[in-house]
Amino acid sequence: MLTDIFTHRYAQARIWETFSEEQRRLLVQGYQLLNDICPYYVDGKEDKHGKIFWTRIHDLLGRELGLKELSPQRWGGYTAQNVWVSGENSTAKMCETWMLEPFSGKIPADRFVKERLSLVEIGFREHENYVAEINAGLAKSIAGAEEFDRVRGGLRLLLPTADSVRAANVKLNARFQTAVNELNARFRQADCPLHYHNGFIQISQDQTLAQEIETPFWKLVAEPKWHNVDHDMKEAIDLRDTGGRDPALYAARSLESTIKIVSDEKQLTAGNEKGAHNYIDNLRRAKLIEVWEVDALKHFFTKVRNPLGHGPGTAPMPSLTDHQTNWAIENSMVWIKSLIRRM
Repeated sequence: MLTDIFTHRYAQARIWETFSEEQRRLLVQGYQLLNDICPYYVDGKEDKHGKIFWTRIHDLLGRELGLKELSPQRWGGYTAQNVWVSGENSTAKMCETWMLEPFSGKIPADRFVKERLSLVEIGFREHENYVAEINAGLAKSIAGAEEFDRVRGGLRLLLPTADSVRAANVKLNARFQTAVNELNARFRQADCPLHYHNGFIQISQDQTLAQEIETPFWKLVAEPKWHNVDHDMKEAIDLRDTGGRDPALYAARSLESTIKIVSDEKQLTAGNEKGAHNYIDNLRRAKLIEVWEVDALKHFFTKVRNPLGHGPGTAPMPSLTDHQTNWAIENSMVWIKSLIRRM
């Protein structure tokens, strides 16, 4: 099952054998990017949203790692005049101290890096969810601002309130997307096969594939209505990377969900469909796909999805080679991208 923390999902997949300057830089950069998307202090003052954000990601990761604190909250010591002074660290400082702790070798380098990248993953996921909530309420916020503009009447400002709301939303989304792009660039720079998308850090062995196929795919399925498509494809990738069973089945499920959603959105679904083949026929009748594409899609479900999705009885258990599994995942991604763009 797809779990919520990078270090747990990839516990058996060894990525780093040693800890070097390259990994140290990556962790520093990861922490800095977290601070960029949601700083704890704004203009030298504690920010309400920043405090909530850092406290939440500290507590979420601490719980997953079985720690009450990532690093000590309280500090204290005697001055040169033998006077005891003490205080409390902010949760951002606690995260920073833990994240940038020098590698001692007490735990394997692989686990050390993965645990700290888990903080980056959780932080990016939490902020992405926050941005999604703001986006979902944008229409309501604009409507409220427009009403305020109307009531305000003759008062003139350099920028109307409604336009300010729109501009702030554009800035919020652009800032986060810039951070995502930089994080993935830092992964490439550190020569580690990782890619962040839609709340998760996952392995991506081929950087060209990631840029040409995977990145556009994850952007397309980020909308809430594609949740099942997004989830099953992440499941497929995790199962592939950790040696789990039938990753191609989840890729095919992701593609099947896409076909059904397109059929529903285009009001092609009759309600008596019995499987993927009937939904594919719906797309053909609407001329969204050609005959040869119908054949290709049905062949994929017949030869990949159906054998993996049903019990074989006394027949040999179906299985795919690593190359065939990669093809099934990539093929599903390409089809999903194409079908969504045809809507």
